[in-house]
Amino acid sequence: MATGPRYSVKFRRRREGKTNYKRRLKLILSKKPRVVVRKTNRYIIAHVTMFDKKGDKIVKKDDKALYVTSKELGKYGWNYSFKSTPAAYLTGLLLGKMMKELGVEEAILDIGLYRPIKGCKLYAFLKGLVDIGVNVPHDPEIFPDEKRITGEHIKEYAESIKGTEKFEKQFSYYIKNNLDPTKIPETFEKVKEKIVKE
Repeated sequence: MATGPRYSVKFRRRREGKTNYKRRLKLILSKKPRVVVRKTNRYIIAHVTMFDKKGDKIVKKDDKALYVTSKELGKYGWNYSFKSTPAAYLTGLLLGKMMKELGVEEAILDIGLYRPIKGCKLYAFLKGLVDIGVNVPHDPEIFPDEKRITGEHIKEYAESIKGTEKFEKQFSYYIKNNLDPTKIPETFEKVKEKIVKE
């Protein structure tokens, strides 16, 4: 470990691997709201935040915070995985709608320490934001293909192994809850329409 008169202790969050301050500085210098999106083992979580010297603040208007989790998709009829690519897209759509209702028309994406991988769930979330009309700088090449966003790839896979032991094992949660994985694209379209129209 480096020591001596020239050694400076790094910020705690940098030492703990929670914040990349160089990347954060670039985001803050834009002076635009940041859409912060994170994944957990069960959900996609996102909020809109603005820099403040005392600490970032979630954007609010009339006590309504621009914060959403994919769990809220249940209110719109989504009963499948809340951490899947389709759920990530719908979560972005939902937050984007809330942003526009509160007059936040543009922002920049903050994915924290996640590696920016083409076609990942975080970019499915971003596509949801962009599709509903929020202006976020991006390259369209990073988005997942349409089949992954709608869940068509899950439907095709489920159909290819239906009636086998693998199907029972792979989709045990859905079977237990009387959910048909081949209906994911159909449910996706219904939930998307409900979010946009409500």
